[in-house]
Amino acid sequence: MVKQVECFFDVGSPYSYLAWVELPRICARTQARLLWRPMLLGAVFKATGNRSPIEVDAKARWTRTDIAHWAARYHAPFVMNPHFPINTLALMRGAAGMAMRGPQPLERYLHAVMDAMWVHPRDMNDPAEIASVLTAAGLDADHFVAMIGSAEVKDALKTATDEAITRGVFGAPTMFVGDTMYWGNDRLHFVEEALAAAA
Repeated sequence: MVKQVECFFDVGSPYSYLAWVELPRICARTQARLLWRPMLLGAVFKATGNRSPIEVDAKARWTRTDIAHWAARYHAPFVMNPHFPINTLALMRGAAGMAMRGPQPLERYLHAVMDAMWVHPRDMNDPAEIASVLTAAGLDADHFVAMIGSAEVKDALKTATDEAITRGVFGAPTMFVGDTMYWGNDRLHFVEEALAAAA
């Protein structure tokens, strides 16, 4: 059996960005495989009755400080996107489509999108901004539009999101090591312990 961690994520979650930064380091230390699992967080919230922290004023204020603390801990560049929250349907269909092409296309895509979301913030609600970000990363923006409009890609994201919900996911990021679920970047130390203990 391959030693691996699955990470269900949505690029619209700043905590998913933190996991994006730290999980590869954990996997390098534990010699584990990292499997990124794109899902649509809004659909997960709807199915589980959960809400974004940004919708609760006190929690939203606390979250901004909390994210800054974790970003400093991980030595991760971070700027709160002034356009947050962002509708990530197109972006996550893009992630699902790139994942179907393999780990390297997905990683290249996510580097561009995560940077535009949380390092050099852009208005990723705007299709023109998305196209600009992808073009700057050497990705074909016209192909992206065609890809995210395909039934195959739409179905892939829906299937992955439904799987996440069935497995108990209610927020992002959510990691699985085997059948054990870990929610939130602040549980990554438990993920590392589980991977280190795995055969």
